[in-house]
Amino acid sequence: MLDHYILGESTRISPEAPVPVITVKEENYTLGGALNVVNNLISLGAKVFAGGVIGNDNAGKHILGELKRLGVNTEAICIEEGRITTEKSRIMASSQQIMRYDKEKIQAPANQSRTVIIDFITQKINEFDVILLSDYNKGVLGDDMCKAIIELASKHQKKVLIDPKGTNYTKYQHAYLITPNRKETTEITHIDLEDDKALLAAGTKLKKDLHLQKVVMTLGNQGMALCDDQLHLYPTVAREVYDVTGAGDTVLAALGYGLSVGMEIGEACRFANSAAAVVVGKVGCATATHAEITTFLNANGMDQLTDKLATKQEIVPVVKELKSENKKIVFTNGCFDVLHAGHVSYLQKAKALGDVLIVGLNSDASVQQLKGKGRPVNNQDDRSLVLAGLSSIDYIVIFNEETPYELIRTIRPDILVKGADYKEKEVVGSDIAKQVVLIEFLEGKSTSDILDKLKDL
Repeated sequence: MLDHYILGESTRISPEAPVPVITVKEENYTLGGALNVVNNLISLGAKVFAGGVIGNDNAGKHILGELKRLGVNTEAICIEEGRITTEKSRIMASSQQIMRYDKEKIQAPANQSRTVIIDFITQKINEFDVILLSDYNKGVLGDDMCKAIIELASKHQKKVLIDPKGTNYTKYQHAYLITPNRKETTEITHIDLEDDKALLAAGTKLKKDLHLQKVVMTLGNQGMALCDDQLHLYPTVAREVYDVTGAGDTVLAALGYGLSVGMEIGEACRFANSAAAVVVGKVGCATATHAEITTFLNANGMDQLTDKLATKQEIVPVVKELKSENKKIVFTNGCFDVLHAGHVSYLQKAKALGDVLIVGLNSDASVQQLKGKGRPVNNQDDRSLVLAGLSSIDYIVIFNEETPYELIRTIRPDILVKGADYKEKEVVGSDIAKQVVLIEFLEGKSTSDILDKLKDL
């Protein structure tokens, strides 16, 4: 779909009818429908393949041009003569939607289009981490299309996540999960979601009837509920809502992205819940970036220590976004086995050199390789959690190699920080960072000293 926004101001009522007169200030077009899911995925840094059907009209051409600009693979987007590309036009005045009018023709895809889409998925499925079906009930995701895609995904052990529409949920059978909203859940299960018991009953019914692994019910300003073997609630914090357009798209995109980078389902739900809270504070089909989601969590007292932890893959879009905002990135690394005052002082000084401090943390295997038998004293999960409690640190990335060279090459920091004991040594990554800074340690403060004292007790 293509979303068309007519933005203006209204200061009077028309003398012809009791309606506001809008003085148009601006018009713009954005990707909508399933393509808003694509937009959100791009914003999060994902590589995206898009499939669907458009008409051979101006709206369809605009869609293709925008997708190609974003670097999206469009080989599975089929152009059908005589089809009208869905275009939703919204008239906005002072951030409020006054009315909407649509141009579209709802119909099933031609047999050739269906064949192209299924063949494309068959050929490319090994390149996918997850498959997202954004059903807007416009005809493309019919029974046969959904069944074929879900069977393909199951054969290749790929998760299918679905944002459902309509009342025919049988076509979603055997998917990994679906994300109905409160109204949709009630309509399809005939259970009024008045309390947690009802939520569990509705989620369990959907999961059982459709042979799903999970059900995620979106609950508006109450957040979301995950139903697997039990009920898990993810409440959101109330904030000013400008426009709920596309919030469901953001949830689907963020869940898919989270699972694709290795998040557990609960962590992915929390990530998606926060992403949705960000976009409802914007006008139109908006997107949420990593930085905005983190800012939202922190601003609303929802930050948890694990929010600072990132994989090497997850840190890539974060760094890209930080650099686009001209943030100065500082990087340092270490084992940080037994955290002490020397570490805290060192990390505070490192953070003061720039805007964002990313810490590379040696994995347990890496520490053992460097320090020998008996180390680390604390495992990597405990060490990362303790480090995350320091306000000086923004992100922590665990690496398995003996040195952080590959991680430094991925991040390409502005400033690389090491201890002053590296004065006469080569600093790994110095050929990549723009600047290397050596920081003095606090005298008499070291993990070795602490361990020696413990031996004497």
